[in-house]
Amino acid sequence: MREYLLTLFVSAAVTYLLTGAVRRFAIAAGAMPEIRARDVHKEPTPRLGGMAMFGGLCAGLLIARQLPGMEVVFTDSTDVQALLSGCALICLLGVIDDKWGVDAVIKLLGQALAAGVMVWQGIVILWLPIPGHGTYSLSPTQGAILTIAVVVITINAVNFVDGLDGLAAGMVCIAGLAFFAYAYRLWFGYGIDGAAAPTMFTALLIGVCAGFLPHNLHPARIFMGDSGSMLIGLMLAAAAITLTGRLDPDVISAQSGSQTFATHKLVPVYIPLVLPFAVLIVPLIDLVMAVTRRGWAGQSPFAADKGHLHHRLLEIGHSHSRAVMIMYFWSGLIASFTVLISVRPARRPIVYAGLGFMAFGLIVLLLPWFRPHVPRWLYAVVPPRYRGRGRRRAAGGEQDIAHDPLLATDASGEQPWHGPESATRPVARSGSRAQRGPL
Repeated sequence: MREYLLTLFVSAAVTYLLTGAVRRFAIAAGAMPEIRARDVHKEPTPRLGGMAMFGGLCAGLLIARQLPGMEVVFTDSTDVQALLSGCALICLLGVIDDKWGVDAVIKLLGQALAAGVMVWQGIVILWLPIPGHGTYSLSPTQGAILTIAVVVITINAVNFVDGLDGLAAGMVCIAGLAFFAYAYRLWFGYGIDGAAAPTMFTALLIGVCAGFLPHNLHPARIFMGDSGSMLIGLMLAAAAITLTGRLDPDVISAQSGSQTFATHKLVPVYIPLVLPFAVLIVPLIDLVMAVTRRGWAGQSPFAADKGHLHHRLLEIGHSHSRAVMIMYFWSGLIASFTVLISVRPARRPIVYAGLGFMAFGLIVLLLPWFRPHVPRWLYAVVPPRYRGRGRRRAAGGEQDIAHDPLLATDASGEQPWHGPESATRPVARSGSRAQRGPL
């Protein structure tokens, strides 16, 4: 576990440090598109964040290559070379799109090309083990087509959900945590060598997402752009394929005693790609709804609009941060439930408790009017909307503002002002909340 944690922290640290430099480069290069009608942000923001994420990926691979216990991934297969080649191509395509824009069809072909490079170098679905029906071996052509389809669908699912600050990186990070937990259990719990590569891939994926998130949380200082969203989508798809589509059923049967017992013991392995599609169910539903909505309206499936799930959450009254948290909770709830299938019965109460906590948090977040008032000693670490605002008096509509020092009045009836003289002084209005000037 220490090797994977070190790989994760190195990729996260390098991504975090590179993001500031990439931001300055994006501003100098003019990679700051104008505000579009479907955008939520109010001012141009630099993109190209995928360049920093790709740098974090490369740094993590360099460290992992030197660690004992992880050399098997580099020596026994070409998975690392395949992943690095596909990521380099998809990141280059995303950089071109972030700077100059790329037609949707060309972008789709580029995604298929990156997936094809990975297939050519060995990351491909070899068989489909069906519970209760045995194993169905795929021909090279069938395996290549299915692999490319899985990669392209996953990339676009992540790309579609990248509409709010920190949303895509956070959701993919949650998905990566679910993948890592299950792959690590297969690798060290059952000794299945085929799970070594996806375990390392998901550790790298978690690292690059965690390193980029501090720069991307609302209000974002930089966007990952298509270079980042397509990159993490490709990494997630590669981990899914190596985890569920290439494990030898005979090895699993040997570990579990029989094919029938193995079917029930390792369900996510025997239902190909259930785990990745389960943890990405929210963006996948959004993808299907978007394609159906645009097709019904006679538009191209790639046409941009403001009908995504995160846009709808904003429309019904949720704040930007709350909408992102709702999507996080949904992803965590579904991912945890999926991984629960493989957890031993003795440890399931812990997972049930976590699921209950996430379900409660989701219910609370779904109430747009809910604004908890936290104690004064927590004011420094919570957003302003959660701080005590006093209460309105029933008679006369006057406002009790004793708990807000910025709105309190002095003996003359005017508000004391502690800011610089050049700043705009707050103006109080009778019967309504005081209007504050810029600080």
